[in-house]
Amino acid sequence: MKLLPLQRYLLLALLLLCTGLANALENADAKPLPAKPATTQDKPDLAQGKPDQSLERDKVCTRCHDETDKPKVLPIYQTPHGVRADARTPSCQSCHGDSDAHVKNPGGGSTRPKTEIIFHGPDKSSAEKLNGTCMSCHQAGLRVHWNSSQHETNGVVCSSCHTSHTPRDKVLDKTTTSQSEVCYTCHKTQRAEARLFSKHPMIFAKMACSSCHNPHGSNGPKMLVKNSVNETCYTCHAEKRGPFLWEHQPVIEDCSNCHTPHGSNNPPLLKARTPWLCQECHSGDHSAQINSGANLQNGDVTTINGLAPLANAPGRPQFAGRNCMNCHVMVHGSNHPAGSIFTR
Repeated sequence: MKLLPLQRYLLLALLLLCTGLANALENADAKPLPAKPATTQDKPDLAQGKPDQSLERDKVCTRCHDETDKPKVLPIYQTPHGVRADARTPSCQSCHGDSDAHVKNPGGGSTRPKTEIIFHGPDKSSAEKLNGTCMSCHQAGLRVHWNSSQHETNGVVCSSCHTSHTPRDKVLDKTTTSQSEVCYTCHKTQRAEARLFSKHPMIFAKMACSSCHNPHGSNGPKMLVKNSVNETCYTCHAEKRGPFLWEHQPVIEDCSNCHTPHGSNNPPLLKARTPWLCQECHSGDHSAQINSGANLQNGDVTTINGLAPLANAPGRPQFAGRNCMNCHVMVHGSNHPAGSIFTR
């Protein structure tokens, strides 16, 4: 029987599909390869996952640097970096280097040479060395975009924000305002904006900077946690997402066309008061002709001999305390059949 071209194509597709299913069934019982265990060759400080050996390495440092000897030497063993039962936990040398000269003090002076890697002070190591030390372990998760991020390219190091030798790292604490205070040490403009009349509830610890921003970098602008401003806002303001039957173009483009996210004296976080905010775009027929000479024909203005003296003209709607949103309340979009102008 002679097959038509279409029939030949369908038969070939069926054969390929059957072949793929057979291969899948054949490999279904195959066991995955076991994960390679961590060894000292991969990471010498792990000591094959034995806490005792890891503690032996720490004794080189802790015999002098006791947890209570100085305020600057905080209890490392009360932090995630000091959980010796976890094979991934580093030792002191993982972060500060072997520092043989510091340990042995070959010169015999009263002041020992500095460690190989210094995180604070005037002799602080380079940003590349410090960040490389942290990123040797912390590469996944929220830090995958760290390289070439705005903080990294501006020379910010991990220790500028994080404190390792403390049980409570301020920048990781979202239950208080401590994280925001760490960010405000550099972002002083945002500190002032967060205390304006209309603001996000950051000073009440209902959210933190990391609720919207990923300080380690992201695919979105301004290191936002999502790929765009709107996607980030929708994580909380889902009712504004839509889709709507009638959409307001500036809204679907960018929430910051009308709102300023860190704070404003115009509720709710508006960049300007209405109706001035609306008239930045709507400067045409309707808004421009309110109480203007075009309404003389309708008797909206008292005339004398057909003329409209300035003293007889009513005030502009802005000065009369009127608001576009008295009528156009559905500014984020409307699903009502008669809502093309976003009225009630």
